[in-house]
Amino acid sequence: MVEPASKKILFVDDEPYMQKIVKISLETIGSWEVVVANSGAEGLIKAEELKPDAILLDVLMPEIDGIACLKKLQLNIHSQTIPVIFITSFLSFTEPHQFLSLGAVGAIAKPFNPLTLVSEIAKILGWSL
Repeated sequence: MVEPASKKILFVDDEPYMQKIVKISLETIGSWEVVVANSGAEGLIKAEELKPDAILLDVLMPEIDGIACLKKLQLNIHSQTIPVIFITSFLSFTEPHQFLSLGAVGAIAKPFNPLTLVSEIAKILGWSL
């Protein structure tokens, strides 16, 4: 019998390679359910529909970037309480005052180690493994 995933994570990123790495890492190591959105716009829709336990959000995306997406999530009553972690190649966004001032709960720098990604996310969110 397969046990249900303990957490549902929405990963918003427009890079297919990054989507695969994060999905495999979180599902294999964390036994978490991962739903992928290919854009900020799609992420906004899925966040409202699925009400995930957390959102991992890329900063650099076309049309609606991660910062604009976070602001829209915060304005929506259905998604404003979902914790958001930026996954970014911008090192300045991994400094606490930068991402906390935007309303995110944390940031993980790209490139990251897929083997420690689950523990990094769990630490930021205060989840036990």
